[in-house]
Amino acid sequence: MSANVQSRSLTVPDILGAKGATPLVCLTAYTTPMARQVDAHCDIVLVGDSLGMVLHGLPSTLGVTMEMMILHGQAVMRGLSRAFCVIDLPFGSYEESPQQAFRNASRLLAETGAAAVKLEGGAHMAETIAFLVARGVPVMAHIGLTPQAVNTLGGYKVQGRNADRERILADAQAVADAGAFAVVLEKVPESLGRQITEALKIPTIGIGAGAGCDGQILVVDDMLGLFADFRPKFVKRYADLAGEADRAIAAYAAEVRSGAFPAPEHSFGDAVK
Repeated sequence: MSANVQSRSLTVPDILGAKGATPLVCLTAYTTPMARQVDAHCDIVLVGDSLGMVLHGLPSTLGVTMEMMILHGQAVMRGLSRAFCVIDLPFGSYEESPQQAFRNASRLLAETGAAAVKLEGGAHMAETIAFLVARGVPVMAHIGLTPQAVNTLGGYKVQGRNADRERILADAQAVADAGAFAVVLEKVPESLGRQITEALKIPTIGIGAGAGCDGQILVVDDMLGLFADFRPKFVKRYADLAGEADRAIAAYAAEVRSGAFPAPEHSFGDAVK
């Protein structure tokens, strides 16, 4: 979708209508300034629970709370005017029952203004997805590598190879049949990403799932190169902001220590002008 012809906020029907058309552009955002940066270029902006690792230094997404998601969701919504905003349900906020999922999903949407929620899991979450959709909560599903299940998966490993392939295919069909309007495919073989995309009537959003998906998503800090030593195979760096920031901070430190900053133009005189 082109930002030049799309001025209103995107909706679920818009996202569904992108199936098989121009690929959907998706990025994460966690703050108002970044939301403003990505809004004109993205169809979908995800307030991901990856914020726990990206912004708060947590070792995984498991420690992210509802309060953290609400705080960052509110910040992102202040910066968006056209992109479709999806917010993650954090670990422990939806797995217990469909009723628990609805309470927390409705709270996220009401308190942030986001358009939809995302939850992780395949066939075992189909009942919950259907329950939410029937009550007016749009759901984006997430299968393949599901970071909230990192302890049971044994790490951030590629999923869908060998025996796992049929399970992930079944997961994809189950979440689509349950009413999800889109599904994130994370860290699966390219051939599986393409097979799922061809089989489903809803858009697939790939992250490490190959070029055959209906859209792509990355963590914005990763593609901007804000982490000097974090280089997943599926991330292309479009900038080296960590290097730029290091150079700028080093120059500032050197000028402070030498007395070059602040210069007269950065200081106030006694006379009122």
